[in-house]
Formats: sequence, structure tokens, C-alpha cells
Amino acid sequence: MSLGGVSDRSVPATKIEITVSCRNLLDLDTFSKSDPMVVLYTQSRASQEWREFGRTEVIDNTLNPDFVRKFVLDYFFEEKQNLRFDVYNVDSKTNISKPDFLGQAFLALGEVIGGQGSRVERPLTGVPGKKCGTILLTAEELSNCRDIATMQLCANKLDKKDFFGKSDPFLVFYRSNEDGTFTICHKTEVVKNTLNPVWQPFSIPVRALCNGDYDRTVKIDVYDWDRNGSHDFIGEFTTSYRELSKAQNQFTVYEVLNPRKKCKKKKYVNSGTVTLLSFSVDSEFTFVDYIKGGTQLNFTVAIDFTASNGNPLQPTSLHYMSPYQLSAYAMALKAVGEIIQDYDSDKLFPAYGFGAKLPPEGRISHQFPLNNNDEDPNCVGIEGVLESYFQSLRTVQLYGPTYFAPVINQVARAAAKISDGSQYYVLLIITDGVISDMTQTKEAIVSASSLPMSIIIVGVGPAMFEAMEELDGDDVRVSSRGRYAERDIVQEGCCRLDRSMV
Repeated sequence: MSLGGVSDRSVPATKIEITVSCRNLLDLDTFSKSDPMVVLYTQSRASQEWREFGRTEVIDNTLNPDFVRKFVLDYFFEEKQNLRFDVYNVDSKTNISKPDFLGQAFLALGEVIGGQGSRVERPLTGVPGKKCGTILLTAEELSNCRDIATMQLCANKLDKKDFFGKSDPFLVFYRSNEDGTFTICHKTEVVKNTLNPVWQPFSIPVRALCNGDYDRTVKIDVYDWDRNGSHDFIGEFTTSYRELSKAQNQFTVYEVLNPRKKCKKKKYVNSGTVTLLSFSVDSEFTFVDYIKGGTQLNFTVAIDFTASNGNPLQPTSLHYMSPYQLSAYAMALKAVGEIIQDYDSDKLFPAYGFGAKLPPEGRISHQFPLNNNDEDPNCVGIEGVLESYFQSLRTVQLYGPTYFAPVINQVARAAAKISDGSQYYVLLIITDGVISDMTQTKEAIVSASSLPMSIIIVGVGPAMFEAMEELDGDDVRVSSRGRYAERDIVQEGCCRLDRSMV
């Protein structure tokens, strides 16, 4: 029951991390093995609708993947939380089509937690007449540890595994479980054609490495990468977070041992050594930490006024000014803006339009203030933004093309002036379709990647938004396709891109 508009959903008991592996998947590739990825869906209690929660990474050429990317869910003890795991063969990282479907499994979160060792294995189904293999799920309650460990390793005199060249080594990190099994938590990059690799420094949450137990065993396997996915095992060694942290003061050298070779060869010494070159720990700060510390959010809106949206006087237009309901643009603006405005102390929001001809001379502009005030484009609250938006629709001519870069660069210039964490900029772009200045937009986002700035792109209408996938890269973050992209938008020192569709 709910009373006075307060949700009856209980407070989550804890956060649960789900690790996913698959075994004996279908092989749909002709000249190689499948490239699997798992998509998790959660079911709404009210509507029973399945909604995408997240995706693992894609692992090339394997039918037995162990995915590094985890799913972290809020756990409600008294609720049945239904989960659906769909497995796909992804030849293109931007497309999931029906022929690439490898199977699915349905189960409740409680089944995973309640399994022996909080681990379950379920058959994959959904491909008629085929055995789809199995999915293995492991659950672990997350600790409150928020430290981030950064380390760099190198190796010396590893075993040579390739016939025509040296090895292509990489490392795989696992944390131990209470039942003696191990859970994968990190993979390094592959260093080609060397027995003495130096891997790039990398960062990993201490929670992922040992879940706050500093003496928990960490196992590290050394492999020689093969293109067909059948990577050759070179050897392994074990350590712990506590032991790793000693490298803050000194190098630590580990012997890489191959148990099979050790049993077969009496004079076997090792399969090389791995040296921990550096190790440091920093605290990870959350959105709440920044807000409590005094960081102010600056929210900017940019709205698409291109002609492809349709005549605002016609009911078919995405800008249609109906006396009975909000337009698609107004709904998107209200949904995202009402959440963000709570964190903006002065409630003054710069609001711009792009892709319109402005009166009286008909000049095309890609960053005109909705309130028609070049000196002060601020609107008071989301209601003020909506009022200026409606006024602009009555005065400007929808035209084109669709340029994002000018308004991104404008907000980036303001964000570039902040270096002390006192302010954070959020740019909301609402659009109906294809970007006309994709190259310039990419350049603008990459240039802003070191700034305290987030970009939210909300697509409205029936147009195809596949081109937005091009903006998904290492320098930006693209959210999963939720209805609105209002969550997880603050991270100091990293431009983040959240893309969603209405």
C-alpha cells in the first residue's frame, strides 16, 4: 500500500553483484567461434514489462565465456525479483539481430543468492531444436569499500608458446570464493610478440578485487593470446590485496608456475616471473559526496528546431502545441529537467535552440537563446525553460541542419574554467534524428572528455537513432536504453555521454 504519494517499495537490503559465465554455447560463426554477449533484463512489478538493465562486454571467439563486466542490483529480500538473461552472438557491436540469438534463461535473483555457494547453473533455451548450452551465475553481496587500486605489472622470461613467434601475453585476475572457486574480476590488454611484456597501468575497484577483505586470495593467470580464442595457459600465481599494497614501497616479484609442467619436469623452475611495478590506492567519490562537498550543478538545455520535426501547428509535429497535452519535446524536457533541477541551487538554466531561422533577417542559428536574450540566456526553473521554448516556437522558423557541436563547445568553454570541483555542467540535448555534423560532434565530445561535464542526448519521435552509437567510445559513456537518461550523470573530471530514446 502507498499513502500520500509515497512508494510502498521497501528499502533495498543490500547490493548484489552478479557474475556471468556461459558454457557450450551455440556456434553461429562460419570461420570462427561465436562472439557472445549477455543482456540482463529486469521485470517491472507493476506492468510485468521486461526492461533492459545492462550488458556484458563482447568476448571474441569463444563458446565458454567468463565475462568481466558485472551486474550490480539492489536486493529486496521480501520481493521476487525476476531476471531474464539473453545471450547473443555479436558480429557488430552496435547490432543485435534475431539470427544472432543464442538462448535465454529466466530465474529470480533469490534463486541465485539461495543457490549453493550463491551460484546457479541453468540451461539456455529459445532456439528450437538446438542445445543452447548453459549460463552460470554467481552472486555476492557488495561491501561498502569505495577505494580504487591502480597498478602496473610487467613480466620477464615467460614461456614461448607461438611456433612462428614469441608469446602474446595477457593477465586474468580472479578473486577467491568461500567454496574454493574463483570469480573473474579483470583482464589486461594483450601485449603482442614478447616474452617480456609491460602492461599498461590499470585501475580496479578494491571491491571488485577482494570485496573489502584484504587477505582474500587473488589468483592471476598468465595466458598467450590466440586469435581463435583457444588461449594457451602459461602459468599462475596468487597474492592478496594486502600483499599487493606493499608494492607502494617496493617492487614485488611473483614466480609464474604451471602445475602440469611442474609435475612432468623434475628440473622445472618456473614459466617466468611477473613484477608489480607500482600500486596506489585512491578513494572513489560518489555523486552525493560531491553535492555534500559543495559542488554546484549547472544545467543547460539545447532543443532541436530543425524542419524535420514538422510544423508546430500540425498535430503530427513533435513540437505540436496542443492545449491538452505536452509535446514529445516538452515531456522529455520536463522528465529530465525536473530531476536535475533539484541539484541546481539557483534554478537558473541557460536554454538554447539549434537549427532554426531567426527573425527578422532569417539568419540560421545553432545556439540561439530561447528567451531571446543573448546577454542572459537563463530561464527560471524548468517551467521558465518550457515557457521560453513555447515562445520560440511561435517566433522562429524551423529549418536545419542538425548541428550539435556549437552548443557542446559553448558549455565546454564554461566547464573549462572550473578546476577545483566547485561546479559541474550538465548539457541536455533533445533531438529527433540524425546528426549533420557527426565529425565535429565527436571532436567536441573528445575535447570535453577531461572536463567536469556530462552530455545527455534524448531522442524523440520515430526516426532511426543508430548513428548515435558512433558516439559510444572510450572517451564517452552511453547509457543503456532506458526511457530517460537521468541517472549516473555526475563524475568529476570525465565528460560522460548518456543517450536515451523516448
